[in-house]
Amino acid sequence: MKKKKYIRLAVIFLAPIVFVLSQCMHTNSTATDPRGPEYAGSAACMKCHSSIYANALHAAHFLTSRAATLATVHGSFKPDSNTVMYNDSMKVVMEKHHEGLFQALYKNGRLSNKQRFDIIFGSNRGETYLYWQGSEVKQLPVSYYLTLHEWANSPGGYYNDSVNFSRIIHARCFECHASFIKNVGQPAGPDGQSDSLDRSSLILGIDCERCHGPSAEHVNFHIQNPGVKQPANIIQFSKLTRQQGIDFCSVCHSGNTAVMTKSTFGFKPGDTLANYTSGQVLHAYKDAASVDVHGNQVKLLTSSKCFLSSKIECNTCHSMHSDAAKSLAAWSAKCLTCHSIANHNFCKIAVQVGPAIKTDCIDCHMPTRSSKTVVIHGSSKQNDPPFLARTHLIAIYPDETRKIMAMLSGTPKP
Repeated sequence: MKKKKYIRLAVIFLAPIVFVLSQCMHTNSTATDPRGPEYAGSAACMKCHSSIYANALHAAHFLTSRAATLATVHGSFKPDSNTVMYNDSMKVVMEKHHEGLFQALYKNGRLSNKQRFDIIFGSNRGETYLYWQGSEVKQLPVSYYLTLHEWANSPGGYYNDSVNFSRIIHARCFECHASFIKNVGQPAGPDGQSDSLDRSSLILGIDCERCHGPSAEHVNFHIQNPGVKQPANIIQFSKLTRQQGIDFCSVCHSGNTAVMTKSTFGFKPGDTLANYTSGQVLHAYKDAASVDVHGNQVKLLTSSKCFLSSKIECNTCHSMHSDAAKSLAAWSAKCLTCHSIANHNFCKIAVQVGPAIKTDCIDCHMPTRSSKTVVIHGSSKQNDPPFLARTHLIAIYPDETRKIMAMLSGTPKP
C-alpha cells in the first residue's frame, strides 16, 4: 500500500515538471527540423490550429508526396489486376511481401529486377512511385492512374517496349512535391542539383511552413503570450499582393520551362520568383492554347480574359487547407459571383442551358484536355489512354458548348 501511495505522490509531484519540460521541448523542437532552427515543424501548428491542420492532412498539396504503404498506394496488388504486360515474355508485377511493396520485372518467367515502393508522388489523378538506392532516388517503371483505375507505364520517358528502373529523380522534383530535401552530392550541377540526396532530411508533402514561412518565432511567441490572438511572426497568405500570390503559386504551377538558378526550397511567400530564375517568361503566353494543361495552371490562368479583366487569383477558387476536389456546382458558384445579368457579362446561352447554368460552368469554360507532356504508354500502342487534366485557360470552347447542349437536349454527343 505504501508503495502505491509513493507512486501516486511521485506522479502528482512530477506532473507539473513534465508539463513544463514538454513545453520547453516543444519550443525548442525547431532544432530537429532539417531546414534550420527558424522552423518549428508543422506538428507545432496542430495545438492552436487543429481543425485547419486536420483538413490540410487530407488536401492534395499535403498528399503530393507521402510514404508508400499498402494504405497509401491506391493500385491493386491482387493477382488478377497487379500486372502490366509488355509482351509475351516481359511483365512487371506489383507484389506485396512481408518486407514491403515491390515492383518486380520478369523476363521469360525469371525475376530480372525488383525494387521497393518507397515514396509516392501525386494524389488526385495519378501516383508515380520512387525508391531509394543508396543516396539516389529513382523512379519505378509503373504508375497507377486513379482516373483510369489501372496500372500503366510511368510518365517521363517510359515506353511499352522496355522497362526502366534507372531514371534518377533530382531535388528539383522534390521542390514541387515535398517541403524539403538536402543535396549532399559534390559537385552539384549549375542549377545546384546533384544525384545524391540526404534521406534523413526529407520532409514529405507541402507542409504548413512551406506556405507560411518559418514559424518558430510565431510558435514561441504565442506559447509565451496565449492571450494574444492576432497572429505574430508569421506570413499570412491573405496579406500578400496579387502578384506575390501569383509568384508563390508559380513556383510549382507554371511549368518547368524556366531554368531555376537556385533551389526554390528557399522561396518564401512574398518573395519575387524572378529572383530564382534565369529570366524566362513565367506567366502569360502569346499563344496560351499551345501551353500544356499539366503543371501550367498559372500560365493558362494569367492568359485568360477573366484574369486580365478582374482581380481573381489562385486563392479566389482554391484553398490550401482543404481538398481541392470540389463539385462542379461549387466551382460554378465561384463563376457566378462575377458573371451576372446585372453585370452584363452573363452566359449568352443561359436560357437554352436552363438550370445547368448554376451547376456546370466549368465543363464549358475550363474543360479537361489531354496532356502532351504526360503520355501514358499502355501495353499496346492502340490502347494508350489520354491523361486528362482540367485547363485553367478560361475561355469559350465551341466544341464543349455543343457537347453540353447535345447532352441537355438528350441527343447523342457529336
